Amino acid sequence: MGFLSAPPAVDKREYWGFSLYDWANSGYVTTTGTVLFAPYLTSVAENAACGYVGTTDHPCNTNLQVLGLGISPGSLAFYIVTVATLVSALFLPVVGAIADRMANKKLLMCGFAWAGALAASCMVFVGGGRWELGALLLFIGNLCLGSSLVVYDSILIDIAPPDQRDAVSSRAWAFGYAGGFLLLLVNLAVVTAHDALGMSQSTAVRLSLLSAGLWWGLFTFIPFIRLRNRPPTGVEQVRSGNLVRQSFGQLSATLKHMRAYRMTMLFLIAYLFFNDGIQTVISVSSTYGEKQLGFETQILIATILLVQFVAFFGALAFGRFAQRYGAHRTITGGLVVWMLIVIAGFLLPAHQIAPFLVMGVAIGIVLGGTQALSRSAFSQLIPKGREAEYFSLYQAGERGTSWLGTLVFGLVHQLTGSYRPAIVALGIFFVIGLALLVRVDMRRGIDEAGNTQPARV
Repeated sequence: MGFLSAPPAVDKREYWGFSLYDWANSGYVTTTGTVLFAPYLTSVAENAACGYVGTTDHPCNTNLQVLGLGISPGSLAFYIVTVATLVSALFLPVVGAIADRMANKKLLMCGFAWAGALAASCMVFVGGGRWELGALLLFIGNLCLGSSLVVYDSILIDIAPPDQRDAVSSRAWAFGYAGGFLLLLVNLAVVTAHDALGMSQSTAVRLSLLSAGLWWGLFTFIPFIRLRNRPPTGVEQVRSGNLVRQSFGQLSATLKHMRAYRMTMLFLIAYLFFNDGIQTVISVSSTYGEKQLGFETQILIATILLVQFVAFFGALAFGRFAQRYGAHRTITGGLVVWMLIVIAGFLLPAHQIAPFLVMGVAIGIVLGGTQALSRSAFSQLIPKGREAEYFSLYQAGERGTSWLGTLVFGLVHQLTGSYRPAIVALGIFFVIGLALLVRVDMRRGIDEAGNTQPARV
């Protein structure tokens, strides 16, 4: 396990504290956010609207009434995620500005994590027709997750010197995939074998949702214990009562003066494009596999687990590549692979499992690596003392644009009647992201931000 040990010049205690927060929150992201809660909430909403759970032969076509608007039960979960995403885009920069002024940064991160974990655990009570409770808990969980990640990402700069950030970020991301894979594997076994375990499928799902919340909350104690607090640098620490007001003021000033950091802004815009492509490919892959390629649910679940498993090693491999070739060049290579993946997706034959699994392996290899290195590369371009504030723009910008890819995918499908041109259309996000990324001069951006130059960028 030496390849997971702390890199040189990184405190082992803090390294493990940092890495295991990725492990902690990935239980929620994978089990609840990616696989189980959306279809479960849909079933609860359909039961409330129609008195039964809809099927392909007997769909539920009665709308829920929300503030006088008719909402399809099948769209409820996605609307909630959209609302949480838009609220995050406004809320997270304030969280970041506050974090940069707090001496107890880890408490802020863990506080948001525990609030989100409590909401996730309470999903065990979502049943019968209580879709409103489910919608509220999903909103709180996603907002708290984003808030905790803003502070978490900024801590990378505190614990790792410039030359070690790629390695630390990649290894932490790998821990996240390992944790998400392990909990998802157990929960899918419980849901699949619910009859043998003497419980209904609904009970098995609710217990799995509870386990994700407990996993997130309990493992968050490790970073809380192991991470150290540091005094704010580069910005004035404000007195209580003035924190939120001055944080809004600092955010406004940062947005006005960010044009002084041209490479930082260019990198951020490039990231928004190619990350939107990545997130959309992941979010539509199950629909593409089922509706276009004709695979059963068991195959799709197996593929999700395969991607999680391979992504663990992919993140580590990208960390090694970055040490040798630099993060910028490694991310560029990863985006070329992403473009090949969407082209391969267009060409995949229906009902052929082997090519679909091969594409899953390819996604797993580049998935964690491109995101982990993007985080560490962006950290090099942030002016001192504004780490959380800039990472809040990173997170908020991601959430503010993450609907573009799904919009393009949906529009192309609507115009063509096929998911094949829709999947290849996502390549435009990787093309634009790559075209912007190659224009980023990392050395110049690091100098502009006043940071120490690493050996490789």
